[in-house]
Order: sequence, then C-alpha cells, then structure tokens
Amino acid sequence: MKDTRTQKQKLGKLQNPGKKTYKHREWRGFKDTMYDFSRWLHNLLVMGKFIMKPTTLKAMFTYRWFGNYLAAFDYIDRHMEGVRGPQLRIGHIEYDSIVEHLTQTMDTLFKCDKRIGNKNGKYDELNKKLVIMDENGMMVIATGFPNLKFLSKEVPAIYTGSTISQTGVMHYIEVAEEFQIPGDVCPMPCAELGCAIDEDYPICGVCAIHCNTTCDGSLMGNQIEDRHDDLPSFTMAAPMRHQQKSVLAYSRDQIVEAIHFIEKHTGEKWDWDAFSKNMKTYNAQNALFEEWMEMNKTNYPQVVNNNVMLYRDAEYMVISGRDASFLKYDQKITQLAKEGYKNHVLPCKETRHRALVWGVHAQYYTAFNQWLSNCWGIVCLCDMLSFTLTKPIHYEDHEQALLDLGEYNMNMIMRNHSNGGYEVGVEQLWQYCEEYNADMVIMYEHIGCKSMAGYHGLLEEEGRKRGIHIVWVYHALMNPTKASRKDMREDVNRYMKTVMRETPLDDSLVDFDDTERW
Repeated sequence: MKDTRTQKQKLGKLQNPGKKTYKHREWRGFKDTMYDFSRWLHNLLVMGKFIMKPTTLKAMFTYRWFGNYLAAFDYIDRHMEGVRGPQLRIGHIEYDSIVEHLTQTMDTLFKCDKRIGNKNGKYDELNKKLVIMDENGMMVIATGFPNLKFLSKEVPAIYTGSTISQTGVMHYIEVAEEFQIPGDVCPMPCAELGCAIDEDYPICGVCAIHCNTTCDGSLMGNQIEDRHDDLPSFTMAAPMRHQQKSVLAYSRDQIVEAIHFIEKHTGEKWDWDAFSKNMKTYNAQNALFEEWMEMNKTNYPQVVNNNVMLYRDAEYMVISGRDASFLKYDQKITQLAKEGYKNHVLPCKETRHRALVWGVHAQYYTAFNQWLSNCWGIVCLCDMLSFTLTKPIHYEDHEQALLDLGEYNMNMIMRNHSNGGYEVGVEQLWQYCEEYNADMVIMYEHIGCKSMAGYHGLLEEEGRKRGIHIVWVYHALMNPTKASRKDMREDVNRYMKTVMRETPLDDSLVDFDDTERW
C-alpha cells in the first residue's frame, strides 16, 4: 500500500480560517480515503437514528450543551488528521465504538429525564434502575449490578462537550464565575457546577455516587451540585496516601459502603456471578492494552497519539468491562496493531522523537498529539492518564476482589500521579521513559491545577540529568480563552526551533488560524 504521507501534502492548507470545519476532506490515497468515507457514512447512520428519536429532538431544544454535538464529525476528522493504514482503522474502530456508546448513554438519560421522556412517568421503571456516577468515579463498581444502569450526566454535558467543541462549556464557566466561584479554580468542576446552577442537567436517577477524584475542587463542586440534583448521594473517597498499603483497608471499606448504599436505594443486590463475568472481560481488555504498550516500546509503535489516549480514557473510565462488545473491538485493534508491527508500519511520515505525555491534557485540544506527529514527527507513545492500574482483579476470591477494587479506587485517573508525592509524580515518569525509550516528555502545564505545580523544578533538573527533553505546554483544560490552541502549538514550535534546531515535517502546520474552529 502506497503511503500518501510521503507526498508533499500540506495538512495546514485544509484549515479554513474563520470557519468551523476543514475546507474539504483529506485525501489519503484511494483505499484509505474510501475506508475513511465509509466510516463517516456509518456514523451518519448511527447519529441519524439517534437524532430522529422524539426524546432526542426534545433534548435538542432543551439543553444548551446539546448543540456541541453538531461538531461530532469534525471531531473525528481532527483526530484522524494525517493518519493512514492500520492506525486509521484502529482509530475508526475506537471512535465508532465511542459514538455508539455515547448515543446509547444520552438516549437513556433523555428517556429518564423528567423534563423530556419521563415527564409523565413513562419511564419511571427505567429511572428507578438508574444510578448517577461522577465522571471520575470508579465505574468498575457497576459490574456487580447487572440490572442497573450507571451513567454520568457530566460526561455528555461537560466532558465530551468540551472535547468536541473548544468553546463548548464556556457559558457554564461564566455562570459559575457569576456565582462568585473564583476565576483560578479548575475549569472542569467550574463548568460542571455552572451547568448545575443553570439547571441544564437532565433530571433523572434514583441515587448518586460521588468521589474525591481528581481534586478538592471537584469534590466541593459535587457537594453544591447535590443541592440541585436532590438525590441521595454517597461520596466514595480515595485516600491521599494511595501508595501506602496501610490505607488499602480504608479504600476497601469505601467500596463496601458504596455497594450497601446502592443496594439500599435501588433494591438490587450485589451479584458476584455477574461481577465475575464482567471481570473476565475487564481483565482481558487490560491484558490487550498491555500488549499495545509492549509494541509501543519497540521501534514500530502502533496504538499511539490520540488512538491510545482517548480510547483508553473511555474504556477504563466508562466501560470498565460492562460491555463485552468493547473486548471484540480491542481484539480487532490488537490484530491490526500486530499486522502493522509485523510489516514495520510507522505511525507517522517520520518519527523523530519518542515522547511520553505527562500532566492533564487540554480538553479543548485533544487532537494536539496528532498535530505533534504531523508537524514535528513527535510520536506520543502513551499519556499519564492512560498509565492506570492494569493488574487483574481476582474475582474468585471475594475478599481479595474487594481489596483489588479498593486498590483501583486509590489509583483512578489523575489521582494515581497527581497526588502522592515525588515517587508517583516524577520518579515513575523516568521509569516509563526508560521502558519506552523516550527521549522527550510533553509536559502539560494546566494553569488552573495546583496538584502538580510543585514538580516543575524537579522535572527540569532530573530531565537534564537524563538527557530527556521536557517541553512545557501551557493550557487551561476547558477554557481556551486563557491559553489558545495556537498558544499551545507555539510552546512546541519555540522549543523545536530554538532548542532542537529542527525544521518541521509540514511547515503549513507551524502557524495557522483555527480560532473559530470547533
């Protein structure tokens, strides 16, 4: 198969200044272009069926955040920019699965919503089986309740909305700030709180599970949101000293208490057989992820950049073994990755640097990793949020299973590296750099996050000792007004030009206008 990336294609010229979308679709060679277009048609069909449902049509005119989903197709295109061959197919398998699962999630939310589908009690029985989970909560706990639905209202309204459209949650941030929330608070809990204040969440669910992951801002926001949800709630707390075995028993007890809380408010009992079945799937998914990472340690990494970051986030945080179809997707991804590895397929036109991504990525620019590859040949092998626990959960021994769940609870995304001190925040990074033979770290500096602010000097000092380039990229998570996409690119451009003395692979991507882009 001819790799059209070897041609002098200027990806930056696809940009359409002042417009929301590309000038036209990317040409990838006949075979890849036709495949890419077929997936576009597939997602059009999935979303079309979803839009035509009466509850969805009502939601379109009820919730401000629903308008962000007009950008769904552009979102996929952005994350597939410059991608060819096995990586193109891996990416589309991932995004197709996310689209299908997200539409199912929103369909359930809208049916149970007292403003829309359940206005006259039509879906009361379904609503009695709906547990609202914090978007950062440990969804694995849902695997023992096969008859219940566990969904997050924050994911479709805030998390995904900010990912799809760069200004998607700005209104809610402004609402929260008008409510006297300080402007230096992390935009994530700020936007979530603003959505609650604006009364723009679906009204549904029988109870809610909160958590203290990722930070105190998120925890405090949940407490205020409770006043608007008017649901019985339980906060499943993860201990700060999560690397110490002495706190494991506490975390295990939190799991047990959460289970009892759910049983009390739903009438359902924890099902060990269902849990065991789902854990077989979950363990198998984690094992395949480990295979991808082993390939990424070689000269021919396959599941990289956005393909690992976004999909792993969704699978680990949302699916958690509850949907066996995702295991089938993972098996297809693994097969494609192995074929790419066997044929020595490179993930981009030229691999100049092997990078790990540390810190919290910008929600409004999740396609940043793909730009790094296309513009500078920087391949992101894995990111901090994907370095979560993958050890098997021992479902046959019930007590050990609860301890394993307690350990997972302590090591949720962000919590496992942004809290706990030097060992997890810095030292583990160097271990990963050695394992992955990485010569560069893309260090996200989230302006509104205090958790990792103290690591700056340590990272610079230790990076110089090890000959690893630390490229600082400043952003504001969900608020592009404080640091734009262009600002983020310029941080890299400046480093690559002045420190590395390199020229870009595609000079059209160095400076372009995407101010109005979704």
